[in-house]
Amino acid sequence: MGKIIVIEGTDASGKETQTGRLYEALAAAGKRVRKLSFPNYGTPACAPVELYLSGGFGEDPLRINPYPISTMYAIDRYASYQREWGAFYREGGVLVTDRYVTSNMIHQGGKIIDPGEKLRYFHWLEDLEYEKMEIPRPDAVLFLNMPVETGIRLMEARKNKMDGRAAKDIHENSRTYLERAYANACEVAKLYGWKEIRCLRNNQLKSIEEIGNEILNFVKGLL
Repeated sequence: MGKIIVIEGTDASGKETQTGRLYEALAAAGKRVRKLSFPNYGTPACAPVELYLSGGFGEDPLRINPYPISTMYAIDRYASYQREWGAFYREGGVLVTDRYVTSNMIHQGGKIIDPGEKLRYFHWLEDLEYEKMEIPRPDAVLFLNMPVETGIRLMEARKNKMDGRAAKDIHENSRTYLERAYANACEVAKLYGWKEIRCLRNNQLKSIEEIGNEILNFVKGLL
């Protein structure tokens, strides 16, 4: 089997950028590598996820049941695995992915307050995706720790660059949701032993290159 390396984090943490940089570095080093991103926007299996993110089930994500939403994300991943990258993985390829099953843990798990229920949710999710759907478990998860305040500033800057258009989904539109997701992400990263990459040093944002080098140095030890 191949390897699955996940870049995780909350909104505006730089997941897409760092996934791309890691993919390019591994490809340049001669690795047999592919880049993935979830949700797999624009595909039929992703349509329910897009409906959810656009407010089709309600505008407040904290009031929307995490179990059916998690199932929608899982189906998107299952379809992608079966149709796009499963064979590549089974033949020994390296997958670098922007978000994965672990994103459900962060975002949907963050809706659950009771610690016992949250653990039951994590066990249910792992059984659903890794066991029943037989989606491969990741070999490493790198958590980009971007504090909420900094993330919001970056999202605002991004919105301004897009001529002031509103945030694209219900997650980004809810500060309370973002705070809950971030706090939960920090807990989950410790619970599951994810590799934490802190995006700030002395309250100053690290450069894209510095964060990327930390990621690459860690991944080199896995391959």
